[in-house]
Amino acid sequence: MAEVNIFLLVISSIGLDLLIGDPLFLVHPVQVMGFFISKSSKYCVHLFNKKESLLKWSGLFIAFITILVSFSAGKILEIFFLKSNNNTFWGFAILFGLSSCLATKSLISRVREISYLINKKFIDDDTLKKIVSKVQKIVSRDVTSSSLEDLLRSTIESLTENSVDGIFGPLFWIFIGTFSIHYSIYLPGPLSLGFTYKAISTLDSMIGYKYDFYKKLGFFSAKIEDFATYIPARLVVYSLPFVKKRTKNYFNLIQTVFEEGHRYESPNAGISEGIFAHVANVQLGGENIYPNGVVKKPILNSLGEKCSFNSVEIIKNLIFRLLLLWIFLFSIIFLLIYLQQTT
Repeated sequence: MAEVNIFLLVISSIGLDLLIGDPLFLVHPVQVMGFFISKSSKYCVHLFNKKESLLKWSGLFIAFITILVSFSAGKILEIFFLKSNNNTFWGFAILFGLSSCLATKSLISRVREISYLINKKFIDDDTLKKIVSKVQKIVSRDVTSSSLEDLLRSTIESLTENSVDGIFGPLFWIFIGTFSIHYSIYLPGPLSLGFTYKAISTLDSMIGYKYDFYKKLGFFSAKIEDFATYIPARLVVYSLPFVKKRTKNYFNLIQTVFEEGHRYESPNAGISEGIFAHVANVQLGGENIYPNGVVKKPILNSLGEKCSFNSVEIIKNLIFRLLLLWIFLFSIIFLLIYLQQTT
């Protein structure tokens, strides 16, 4: 029965994230992770700024502590819940903890808000500044001098890449934890793996850059994030075409996505953006400005349409449909395993 309760908490947490997103009345785990990463990073940079090898290994130490504490916090809550005979208090703690690992509503809400502003018939200077400010919060590139078309492209690229980092990546590891804890309460569970992935993602977003001192400090964080996202990103590539019935030339589509995506430096970002670009028929990629200079990213789906408000709506719907497909498949697999164990 405990396995069923964990399963129900996982499903409920997805619904809770869709319903309320990140509630303001709760301290978000990412805030705690971010505080530690920020303070420890500044200290290490101050201490080892001219010693690149030490800066690199201090980055590994920051990553190790952040991941270890995050995993341990989740594991302790799981053990408390399961050993308390499914106590309601610990159940709610796990429910909100799992929900905090997902970013479906917050991610889509931010992107839709930007697209609505860009889609206005008249955009004055104040509105433009607001758009730039909102886009800058969700991307690492410099968008202060970007055109409206490039601002919308940046927004859509952030949505497609972060749909893996913020939704399907943590969801994959939460599912893995749900199956794992079925065999022993001391194995990694959904919350411990969910917190772990969130810690890895936060590390990468805060220090996993490829310029200035971040190249050394965030080296291991970026590599760990690449590894943790490797399977989820590919599952998104293989499963997304089914939600829009793009299966007629399925294998050609997958091959094209991997060919285009592998031109990107990141092993995951290119294919994550690429599959959405092709299924939504939108063109992504192009010239971007970063702190270390101008980077011209390869074009994804060169025959696709230019980015528009409609593109955002299509991709939003694709994300929701894919989420439902993953939940359905996860539920079927869980049910089959549970029935096999009980017969």
